[in-house]
Amino acid sequence: MAPLASLKRSVSPPPTNRYSNEIAVPSENEARHEVEPSLAAVEAGKAQVDNHLAYFSIRLSRASRLTAAPTPRLSLHQFAELYHRNESADGHHFVIHQHDHPVAGVHYDLRLQFSESSSISFAVPYGMPGDPNSRRQLRMAIETRVHNLWNHLIESASHATGSLLIWDIGEYEVLPKQSKPVVETDDELSAEEGASGTDSASRPEPVKLAEAFQVRRIHLRLHGTKLPHNYTLNLRLPTSNDHPAKHPTPARRKRRRKTPSSTKTPVDSTTSDSGDARDARDEAIASRAGHASDDDESRDTAEDRTIRATNTYPGATNSIGSVHQRRWVLTLDREASGFERVRKGVERGRWVRRWEAFYVRGREEERSVVTGRLAGELMQDEGVEGYAGRKMWMPILG
Repeated sequence: MAPLASLKRSVSPPPTNRYSNEIAVPSENEARHEVEPSLAAVEAGKAQVDNHLAYFSIRLSRASRLTAAPTPRLSLHQFAELYHRNESADGHHFVIHQHDHPVAGVHYDLRLQFSESSSISFAVPYGMPGDPNSRRQLRMAIETRVHNLWNHLIESASHATGSLLIWDIGEYEVLPKQSKPVVETDDELSAEEGASGTDSASRPEPVKLAEAFQVRRIHLRLHGTKLPHNYTLNLRLPTSNDHPAKHPTPARRKRRRKTPSSTKTPVDSTTSDSGDARDARDEAIASRAGHASDDDESRDTAEDRTIRATNTYPGATNSIGSVHQRRWVLTLDREASGFERVRKGVERGRWVRRWEAFYVRGREEERSVVTGRLAGELMQDEGVEGYAGRKMWMPILG
């Protein structure tokens, strides 16, 4: 059956101020006069719009909520201007989505622009690390489909895909591999090193991202709204994870000696896990996030076969060589983020002197930096009732 005519209606571009280069966000009254396809139709690729920025700006402006003063927020105008200035081959836009998927459960999708149209994407089950002294410094980051750049603008909800909320958004910077700068005099710098440094500083961020991606080590600084100043990550692809496992095997659990119940000490599962239980749960989460967060692999339409073959959604281009379900290791670069390690005293070995540690606490507490909504409020706004999300997600709080 042919799609409804209403699904083909275009959306006019956002109005501009003739005396300024800035983008004007549509007002509520202007938004009401727009005839537009549904959010679900646009996200699913069943409807086309001429200007995604205008379309999503209208939707997000309607949904914006007031939040407490300490809550990090990006205005609709700043949101539009940020995206607009990165609509080019040199753009270096990033977004972190909180995704509550009915199969994969809660996870966080980090998307990094590498061309004018496309972004590589990593599913991070537990979200971004924020405690330099955490016992869980290593995080999984599962490579997923290459997305369209306009996917960065989405906040949506449905029974099939769950809720997708903008946890943070901004621009990224690819740093040299060496996290701690070495102080040298001009006489000590060779001509070759000097030329290399100049070249690195002048090259576009997407070029540096593609090169780092190819050597499987990405030193990444995220300039976001919610993330602290100089927040820096290391992404590394171990050789053993060069290719995705088609049928991942859950980690084997070790046998333990039985302990009398009277001597057992309760353990807070949100802050501490036994190694075996944690590994088994991580493996299960990785498998679900890698598969279910990007659509059901059992579908077999021609378009779905193309998506699986190219690891790319329609409209995007996988020129960077992304491979579905490779498992990267993500860590907080404590030195590059500004922390110093205590060398002596009672706090010896701890990292201090930068920003206060933060923890990603999941759908019940994390708000959108654009609209200020919780996942549940997003569901209400989109008319999704009776949604059954996956249980048992637990934040890392130590």
